[in-house]
Amino acid sequence: MNIPSSDLSEPFYEGSVQRLYAVTGDDSVMVTETTSRGSVFDVGALFEIEGHDVNRALFRHILYSKMGDPEAWRRVRSAIESDPDLDDACRAELLSGSLEHCCEHGARTHHEGMLDAQSGEVICNGVPENPSACNVVRRYQILKPDRIELLGAHLFDYAKFPQEDGFVVPLEYIVRFGITSASSVFRKYQKLDESSRRVFECELGVGRPLEAWQFLDRPIGDFTSKFEPEDRMVDKQEALVMSGLRGEQFVDSSKLAILGAWLVRQLVGEIGLQMWDIKWEFAKDGKDLVFVDTIDTDSFRATMFLDFEGERFVNHYNKQAMRDYFTLLHADWIEDIKTAKSRGREEGVAFTELLAAGQSAGDYAATPEVGSEFLSIQETKMTAIREFMLGTAEAEAVRDRLVKAGLEEINFYQKNDVIDGFRKINGIS
Repeated sequence: MNIPSSDLSEPFYEGSVQRLYAVTGDDSVMVTETTSRGSVFDVGALFEIEGHDVNRALFRHILYSKMGDPEAWRRVRSAIESDPDLDDACRAELLSGSLEHCCEHGARTHHEGMLDAQSGEVICNGVPENPSACNVVRRYQILKPDRIELLGAHLFDYAKFPQEDGFVVPLEYIVRFGITSASSVFRKYQKLDESSRRVFECELGVGRPLEAWQFLDRPIGDFTSKFEPEDRMVDKQEALVMSGLRGEQFVDSSKLAILGAWLVRQLVGEIGLQMWDIKWEFAKDGKDLVFVDTIDTDSFRATMFLDFEGERFVNHYNKQAMRDYFTLLHADWIEDIKTAKSRGREEGVAFTELLAAGQSAGDYAATPEVGSEFLSIQETKMTAIREFMLGTAEAEAVRDRLVKAGLEEINFYQKNDVIDGFRKINGIS
């Protein structure tokens, strides 16, 4: 299959970090073009990391290809069987059902292949001779809940979903192997009183109080809304109702999210990265569940523990590094985003509209730029990971490069007199 460059002239959708193109004569698939731009805090593209467009597309292509390979899932099965921390009930549940199918047939994803940058050929197996920023994926319809009003409250009606098929499930599935200082569940947990914390621990499925930078005895899953003006944490019961899936399908999708997370955890663990959490999305395709949407280093939280001048820090190898940068160096802008989000929830409108209006009026801080030195460090990290994925660099050599880049990042914060702030969010006592 070849896709002419003329098909990529005008995207039918352009977001903050990717563009989508229709394919002439075949409306069952589309081309996704990743960009080198980055987005944090849901405010759109804020920075650009050179080469990250191809890095992202390659990560997606290689990972989704692995997910279709039964052997990759057999390695996941072996890891679950031998994990000493899992209790027997959790182990048995993960090993049954969805994993058995994946070990025989692989998992279904929406990924069809990567475009060769020169020929336009869609490469399904292996990597193109000329890797591009463009992947071909199967299309699924995007259904959005209807917004309704009740005495000033803004509600969302998901009643139409169970009657439909071939749609993206309106949830983000978050799988956590551990709790980080910046995770949404930890921030929520810190605001609760003691009795509410016990209830929340039971809802998450953990047997002890939550602490930052703590790995859990078993992976946990939680959910956020996908197609509302702002992502909203929902409990498992509400997630089931919102999903449009039958109960058994919903359970299978939740297990698949954990199993897929385990596969990625194994992959990045080869280069010394510890994965804390990851987000997935699924589509319902008849009786099948399909992994969909982008998946790259910005889709999960991976770190290293690094020693710097007698102290131990966590260093990030995804866009959490960029979140920390803005948080530590542009705190006024972060506070204005929080204010706009609070107003957006009260008024039932997208907070980005309120933020933009406030910036135009001079009430909110202008969107800051990222310094070239910090961007260069992120480019080094992403290039090293890409070379590992391509097999052009050995895992140990890549790990050494990632360590060096992480130490340079900590030194950057020291030079800019915000090491105390960095220590507060990423220090290990």
